[in-house]
Amino acid sequence: MDNAPHRDPYHSDHVRNAAESDAVNQASKLSARLVYHVVLREGEEELERPTVSLVWSGIAAGVLISFSIVAEAIFVAKLPQTSWSPLVADIGYTLGFLLVILSRMQLFTENTISTVLPLLTRRDGATAMAVARLWVVVFAANLAGCLLAASFFVFTAALPSEVATAMAEISREAVSAAVSENFMRAIPAGVLIAALVWMTSSGDYENFLIVFVFTWLIAAGDFQHVIAGAVEMSYVVLSGEERLWPLVSEYQLPVLAGNIVGGTLVFTLTAWGQVRQEVKGGQD
Repeated sequence: MDNAPHRDPYHSDHVRNAAESDAVNQASKLSARLVYHVVLREGEEELERPTVSLVWSGIAAGVLISFSIVAEAIFVAKLPQTSWSPLVADIGYTLGFLLVILSRMQLFTENTISTVLPLLTRRDGATAMAVARLWVVVFAANLAGCLLAASFFVFTAALPSEVATAMAEISREAVSAAVSENFMRAIPAGVLIAALVWMTSSGDYENFLIVFVFTWLIAAGDFQHVIAGAVEMSYVVLSGEERLWPLVSEYQLPVLAGNIVGGTLVFTLTAWGQVRQEVKGGQD
């Protein structure tokens, strides 16, 4: 005999009719387990995409993310030199992320959570290989897009001189920190991007604001993002101010490692931990 309590389909002890029940259901936020399933499904879909699709989407993301640096440079060039102007200029940093994320382009740091959940769920070699393929392809494509965008801005007169000067200053400052500092600053950025992915999958409709606030915080906190930073790194290298390989070892690789630690080890494993037993038990 089923001893489970009977639940009235209309929740008659709280609401009066089906219309009110539907209103309650629509107003309810997704549980952590359901958000996990949304992100899991998105990750599985990404792992199944053809390589050529990942390449073109990744290149497009690398090109579009450059507008974070361009927009920030425009603000820096136009704003007066005051104590508050850097925080306002950091608003420009959000533009490239808004373009990439809301356009559903492939951004490497987003994949540190969405494609890892299928691996944590299944834990098999085939999934691990699929994740590795996507990470390598998307990261390389993102870097190619960043290099194309930086080449355009360096070798053409697309930017007004004052904006080009500001972009050069922003880029130099971004890649000037020590190895350990680059790594540590990249961890919060990885956490924020992973949290952004989790929150925009929750079924709410504030995606623009979520992306705006979280990516503004990355800029305002002087945190490091490996793909946006690749635009800055490419800019100073193509301008002849720095050599490539020292920046790869002292800037790009530590930032890459920090973003992965923040996005995968810190946020993704924490998010997985809170739903692990529910997923295994099949509970709501």
